[in-house]
Amino acid sequence: MSASSALRHVLYVDDEPDIRTVASMALELDPDLRVDTADSGEEALALLASLDPDLVILDVMMPGLDGPSTLARMRADPRLQSIPVVFMTAKAMPDEQARLLALGVAGVIAKPFDPMRLAARVIELWAQLPD
Repeated sequence: MSASSALRHVLYVDDEPDIRTVASMALELDPDLRVDTADSGEEALALLASLDPDLVILDVMMPGLDGPSTLARMRADPRLQSIPVVFMTAKAMPDEQARLLALGVAGVIAKPFDPMRLAARVIELWAQLPD
C-alpha cells in the first residue's frame, strides 16, 4: 500500500442495501475504481480472505460486528492490519469523529454523503495516507 499509487480497489461495508447500492454506484463514477461490497462486518472479514482491496470503507453502526469491532479484527490479523480503513457514520458530531479517528483510521465520512463527491473524497483521504 502506498498513497503515491492510485487507489484501484475498495471494499464498501454497510448493512443498509440502499446505501450500499448508492455508495457503490457513487464510487464507481471513477472509472478506475473497482468496488466490492459486503453487508456486515462478518461478511467483510470473510471476503478479505480472498480479496485484496487497497482500502476498506466501514459503516460504524451495523448489527453484529460493527465498524469498530470489524476494524479491531482486521488490526489483529497480520494479513489485514495494514489495509487503510475509512469509517462512514451518521453520527458526525466532532467528538464522535475524534473518537473514531483515534482508532487509527484514514478518515471519517459523514452520512448522508454527497454521491457526486464520494469518490473524490475517498481519493482525497487515500492521497493523505503516508507512503
